[in-house]
Amino acid sequence: MSFRVVRHPAQAVVLGFAGAVAVGTVLLMLPVSRTGEGGAAFVPALFTATSAVCVTGLTVVDTPTYWSGFGEAVILALIQVGGFGIMTLASLLGLLVSRRMGLRTRLTAAAETKAVGLGDVRAVVKGVVKVSLLFEAVTAVCLTIRFRFAYDESLATAAYHGVFHAVSAFNNAGFALYSDNLMGFVGDPWICLPIAVAVIAGGLGFPVLLELRRQLHAPRRWSLHTKMTVTMTAVLLAGGAVFVTVSEWRNPATLGALDTPGRLLAGFFQAVMPRTAGFNSLDYGQMHEGTLLGTNVLMFIGGGSAGTAGGIKVTTFLVLLYVVLAEVRGERSVEAFDRRIDDRVARQALSVVLLSIAAVMSATLVLLVLTDLSTDKVLFEAVSAFATVGLSTGITADLPTSGHLVLTALMFLGRLGPITLVSALALHERQRLYELPEGRPIIG
Repeated sequence: MSFRVVRHPAQAVVLGFAGAVAVGTVLLMLPVSRTGEGGAAFVPALFTATSAVCVTGLTVVDTPTYWSGFGEAVILALIQVGGFGIMTLASLLGLLVSRRMGLRTRLTAAAETKAVGLGDVRAVVKGVVKVSLLFEAVTAVCLTIRFRFAYDESLATAAYHGVFHAVSAFNNAGFALYSDNLMGFVGDPWICLPIAVAVIAGGLGFPVLLELRRQLHAPRRWSLHTKMTVTMTAVLLAGGAVFVTVSEWRNPATLGALDTPGRLLAGFFQAVMPRTAGFNSLDYGQMHEGTLLGTNVLMFIGGGSAGTAGGIKVTTFLVLLYVVLAEVRGERSVEAFDRRIDDRVARQALSVVLLSIAAVMSATLVLLVLTDLSTDKVLFEAVSAFATVGLSTGITADLPTSGHLVLTALMFLGRLGPITLVSALALHERQRLYELPEGRPIIG
């Protein structure tokens, strides 16, 4: 029995997400979900459902023209379910029905929300829902007002667009109700900035948001995880904004066509979106190869743990960075923010990074074999899918069916791989009663 309880959390998360994808696929295949005659084909429905549940944003069909209002509502619901997390919603339902959580439920919820201990899972689950709805509501109000009075949309349409994009932004999904995503609003700060703030908030991760809510004005009392997440997020946002703006400043197909304030706004917006959001106000297909490569790095790192962001996570990247610094300095222990990093945490970070690189490279090789596309665009698409970002150079819809299935698997793996891997590593710890003789292979 104990073996089943230990193995249950990671398995439950995977099965929960797979079930949500299956339900979403069936709903999107219904004739009522599509604007044209008949229902959607299996692969487009599966791809869209996976992209929504895994809060990615890649699409093989044009969302506003291909899907009906019902289909868009299904996508919106799948985004919210994927953002909350399957186990978070199940735990919340259990709390509402029975007002208590059993051990197995707390284990599965803890595996997904990264709660510090089983005792605080209930508070974390409630906090996740409250924080999510708060950010989504505030963002929706801002966008609704702007759509209504600046773009002459009816109140109903403005509210619908505001809610859809707010949910998509906070959950880092990147789905938009415009065929050119948000390129039509490239110079509008009242659209771009609320969406960017929601993306950043969702990308910090729920543990960080909940801690900031309690101790926003006491940074010295923040946990190591919060300090690392906030610091690395700020560095990547600032560095990314400078990099994209400088790299594309004179590109007439992107920033070069805008005035100076517009360039700065668009550069910042494009630096925020690789946090795994997937919105774009510029055409990534027209960007320089160097910009795409730099964006690959930002996408691969991703956002904060236990939130709506993807990638290997900023804490994983920062832990490995401190490991390298400690090795360069000749220090025996790894230290960060006046705390010593446990050796097991460093090994887990290394495992996540190497396996993630293997997944992206394998998918890239397969896609290169299946298509005649250039390596830079295929690599960009693979990283975007694995990191659940949703940015694209415009080649997604042109891929063959086999390519769509590769990206579908990559999105699912990218959303659940880090969760299940780290949970499995944490629960699989065992102590040896002996040690083997030490060996020192030559490195480098």
